[in-house]
Amino acid sequence: MATITDVARMAGVSTSTVSHVINGTRPVRDETRIRVEEAVRTTGYRRDSLARALRRSRTDSIGLILTDVAEPAFAAMAHGVEREAMGAGLTVLLANSSEDAELEARALEVLAERRVDGLLIAPVARSRRETITAVIEQGTPVVLIDRLGGVKADQVGVDNTAPMRELVLHMVSHGHRRIALAAGDTAVSTIAERRRGYLDALGEAGIDVDDTLIVTGSGRADDTRERMTSVLHRPQPPSAVVAAGTETAVGVLAAAKSLDLTVPEDLAFATFDGFPHTDLFRPGITAVAQPAHEIGATAMQLLLSRIDGSLTSRPRTIRLEPEITYRESCGCPA
Repeated sequence: MATITDVARMAGVSTSTVSHVINGTRPVRDETRIRVEEAVRTTGYRRDSLARALRRSRTDSIGLILTDVAEPAFAAMAHGVEREAMGAGLTVLLANSSEDAELEARALEVLAERRVDGLLIAPVARSRRETITAVIEQGTPVVLIDRLGGVKADQVGVDNTAPMRELVLHMVSHGHRRIALAAGDTAVSTIAERRRGYLDALGEAGIDVDDTLIVTGSGRADDTRERMTSVLHRPQPPSAVVAAGTETAVGVLAAAKSLDLTVPEDLAFATFDGFPHTDLFRPGITAVAQPAHEIGATAMQLLLSRIDGSLTSRPRTIRLEPEITYRESCGCPA
């Protein structure tokens, strides 16, 4: 395997000059840079990134722990993280916690053992916050992503309460009074905030809260479908449903289909998050779209600032604004 010495000998320069060309740490004359680059190609030299990182007491890697990377919002966040990390020359080590506190704790342990330079975490519903705190106290920078609160760390997410309030009030403006919420697991901080928005809207509209119209549970699509089917099959079913996330949205639509209910004629519907390309559905689905890619990118930028020491202030919380698009599913015209 070629070494940096081989490259320097072929190019007729010092090893430090080769290092400056490869790492961009100091300007080098064009003719010298061209000779070095040609020598690198000819010898097949590859930089030993691990050795270089260890000399700097860094691993040039960060850990990313998500509850389910298959969910559209989390997938987009992961892309945002990866883009910023690659631009900074860092490798992303991804772990799926599958909404399991044990898996999350194990992922934290494994990534800490690998001495990642920082961690991005979307905590599970019943996260062992003391485990995350212990990692922070050991000196590893941590940024919470999407699911905020509970830990003294930097955090990046969206405003969940106001958009849900607006969705429900929009249903009220269409004349609906019995509006169900497909919430899912309210131990998840984002879901709890969206439930708060639902309750705020009912209070503002002067509608009494009917707890039987708030569908909780695991939040998985099959569980939501079963629970929502029971709600929609009552003598006085809701005339509108708002879902708190993608999985619960799938469950609601599956329940409606099983009962031969059409949207929006039999059941008005809107969701937080939703699906990619919701404008292509027929009817088009009214949805709150998170700037998920931007959330991931912003969280990674914040983490990089902690890693390189350019940011030393107290933990920051950044909430980006989601966007609501009204389509036919809620009863709006096409």
